[in-house]
Amino acid sequence: MLPSMHATSARIGSRALQGGAVLAASSTSRQLASLAILRHASFSSRQRASLSSRRPAALSQSQLLIAGKRFASVNTPTPPPPPSPPSNAQPVQPVAFPGASSSGGAGGGEMGGKPPRPRTRGIPLPRTPIIRYAVYTIGSAVFGVTVVIVGLLGYDAMTYREAHVKGIPTKPLALHPKPGGPKNLPIVTDQVDDLEDDAHKSLCTKERLVIVGGGWAAVAVLQGLEPGRYNVTIVSPSNFFLFTPLLPSAVVGTVEPRSLVEPLRKIGARVKSHFILGTAVDVVMSDDPSKRLLEVSVIKDADGVGDEGSGQAFQGRTETKGKHVYVPYDKLIVAVGSITSTHGVPGLENCFHLKTIQDGRAVRSRIMDNLEIAALPTTTPEERKRLLSFVVCGGGPTGVETASEIHDMMSEDVLEYFPKLLRAEAQVHVIQSREHILNTYSEKISKYAESKFLHDEVDVITNARVKRVEPDKVIYTLKDEQGNVTEKELPSGFTLWSTGIAMSPFIRRLTEILPNQSHLKAVQVDSHLRVSGAPLGSVYALGDACTIDNRLIEHLYEFVDNCDTDHTNALTFSEFEELAKTVRKKYPLASKHFEKLRDTFDRYDKDKDGTLSLNEIADMFMETSSKMTALPATAQVASQQGKYLARKLNKLARVRDAAIRDVPQEEQKKSLGPRDLDEAVYRPFTYRNLGSLAYIGNAAAFDLPLPEPLGSFAGGLAAMYAWRSFYLSEQVSMRTRALLMMDWIKRGIWGRDLSRI
Repeated sequence: MLPSMHATSARIGSRALQGGAVLAASSTSRQLASLAILRHASFSSRQRASLSSRRPAALSQSQLLIAGKRFASVNTPTPPPPPSPPSNAQPVQPVAFPGASSSGGAGGGEMGGKPPRPRTRGIPLPRTPIIRYAVYTIGSAVFGVTVVIVGLLGYDAMTYREAHVKGIPTKPLALHPKPGGPKNLPIVTDQVDDLEDDAHKSLCTKERLVIVGGGWAAVAVLQGLEPGRYNVTIVSPSNFFLFTPLLPSAVVGTVEPRSLVEPLRKIGARVKSHFILGTAVDVVMSDDPSKRLLEVSVIKDADGVGDEGSGQAFQGRTETKGKHVYVPYDKLIVAVGSITSTHGVPGLENCFHLKTIQDGRAVRSRIMDNLEIAALPTTTPEERKRLLSFVVCGGGPTGVETASEIHDMMSEDVLEYFPKLLRAEAQVHVIQSREHILNTYSEKISKYAESKFLHDEVDVITNARVKRVEPDKVIYTLKDEQGNVTEKELPSGFTLWSTGIAMSPFIRRLTEILPNQSHLKAVQVDSHLRVSGAPLGSVYALGDACTIDNRLIEHLYEFVDNCDTDHTNALTFSEFEELAKTVRKKYPLASKHFEKLRDTFDRYDKDKDGTLSLNEIADMFMETSSKMTALPATAQVASQQGKYLARKLNKLARVRDAAIRDVPQEEQKKSLGPRDLDEAVYRPFTYRNLGSLAYIGNAAAFDLPLPEPLGSFAGGLAAMYAWRSFYLSEQVSMRTRALLMMDWIKRGIWGRDLSRI
C-alpha cells in the first residue's frame, strides 16, 4: 500500500509541475507580446512591415513548456526534491501536446528546428533610395507617354467622320456675276458661301473690307479684326502666309518650307472671310461707296501658282491667268509688299531671288545640283571650282543670313556625307556696296559679323558694285581707299540677288492714277495710313507698299491758319506751341524735332522780333522734313501697322454700328458723312522700334533699342537659341510653331535634309 501511495503522489507532483510550467510559459508569452506591442507602436509603418516579415512563427506548446521551465527556474524558488520513488515505481511519461515535436519541427526553437522563411507577395522594391526613385521616375514616364499616345490615337480616331452636305443655298449672282464698271467686267457682288450659315448671312449687311495681299501686314489685320464687324475678302496670288525671315534656313534644309507657311483660309476663318486667288491690277475710286471697284486678274487654269519677276527662281511650273473681274469694296487695304530692285544691272535673269517659297525651293535645288555635279569624277577641276562658288549680292540681313546658312551646311553636312574635296574647294562670297555689311545695324554688330565671316573664311567684298551678271560669273567694280576703281570678276555656280526693293506693278498703277504721288519706291500715306489722294478713309496702304508722307511744307498754310488766332501771318510763342502740338499729332515722326520749343523758336526767329513769319516757319518745316527718316521696310513695321489698322477699324465699326442703331435713318447720312472719322476716333500710327536680329553662322546678333552696352550684343550658341526662341514666338499658329521646333530637333539629331525633290 505504501509504495502505491508514493507512486500516486509522484504522478500528482509531476503533473502539478507540468501545469505550473504551462501557466508560467503562458504568462511569459503574454508579457513578451505586451512588450512587442509597445515596441511595435513606436516604429514607422515601413519598419513594422519589415519586422512583420522577419517575425518567426507562433511558438508551439512544447516551446511554451520549455520557456515556462526557464521562467520558473528564474522567478520561482526551487522546490524540494520529491522523495525517491520505490524501486518498483513506473516512470512518468511526458504529456504530448499537439504540434510539439521532439526533433524540432515547425516550432522547434532551441530544440534543433529552424524558423520558417517569411512569406512575401509581389516583387520587393529596392532598398536603395536612388534606385527606388529611378524606378518611380521611369515608371511614371512610361505611364505618361502611354497615356499621351492613347489620347492622341483616341483624338485621331474621332477626326475621321463622314460629312453629308446637301442643299446648300447660294445666291444667283454668286454663280453668274453681272458685268459692269468702266471695263464692263463681271462684278463679284455676292460670294458662294454667303448663305451657308447665320454668321455669313449677318455679314452681308456689313461694310465690305477687301485686303490685297497675304503678307505680314495683311495677316496682322486679319488676326486683329473683331469677328462680325466687316464682310472681309482676301485677294492674293498665293493662298498662304509665308514666314519670310526663315527663308534662308529653308534653302539649305535646316527647316522645311512647309513649316514656314500657314493657309490664309485658316487665318481668316475666325472672321468668316472670303478668299479670291488672283492678282490686283487696277482700282476704281469714288466718293460713292457703291462705285468703288477693285480689278482682279483671277486664275483660270494652272499647274502651279507663283510670282513673276523671280528670274530662275520659279521653273517647271506654268500659270494661265483667266479673265478679269471686279471686286466691290467700301474699304480697301493694300498690302502687296514690294519686289526686288534691279538697280539697272544687266543680266539679273541669271540670278536667284529670295522673296517667295518658290524662290526658296529653286535655290535649294540649284545648291544640291551643284554639289552632286561637283562630286562626279567626270567634272573638271575648273568646273568644280565654279560650281562650288556661291556669290551673294547684297550685305543686308537676307544676304548675310543666306551666306551663313550655306557655310554652315558646307561645314556640317557636306563635310560628313560628300567627298571632303568639295568642302575644301567650296567658297561663299558676299558683295556689298557699302563699307560694312549689315550697315543698318549698329557698328558693333557689323564688326562682329565681319569678324565672324573672317573666322569662317567667308569672303566679304565691300565698296563693290555689281556691273554685270553672266551665267557663269559676276563682274563687279571695286573702289580702293584712294578712290581708284578696278573691275574684277568671280566665277559663280550660284548667284543670289538681294539688294533693295522696288514698287510692285499694282503700287505703280496707284501712283499713276493718284495726284501728288512722287515717291519712287512706295505709295505715300498720311499718319493714319490712308493713301494720299484717295477718297478720305477708303484706301489704306501698309508695309513695304507704303511710306509715310513727311512733307510738312505742303501743309504750311493749313497749320498757320489754324494756329494764327490774331491773323497776322506770324506766330507768337504761344501760337507756336499750338502749332507744335498740331504737328506732333499729325506727324508723329516729327515729334522729336519739336521737344525743346523755346530753343526751336529762338533758333528760327532770325530777325529776333518775337514772332515766326511764314518764311521762317517754311525754313523750319523744310529742315525738319529732311531730318525725318522713312520707316524701314521690315516685317516688324508691317506687322505693327497691321495691328494698328485692325484696332482702328474695330473702333470705326463700333462707332458706325452705334450710329446706325441709335441715330434715325434720315440723320445717319449727316452723322456718317464725308468727315475725318479716322482723326476723330483714333490716334495716328506711331512706330515702336523693338530691335533687329540676324543669324550669323551658328551665332546671332541683336540690335535692341536699349542703352549701350545692352543695346547691341552678339554671341554663339546662347544667342542663337535666343534668336530661335524669338522667331518661335512670332509664328502665326501653333501648327507652324510645332513644325519649326521639330525641324530644329531633326537637324540636331540627323542633320539637314540633303535630298533634292
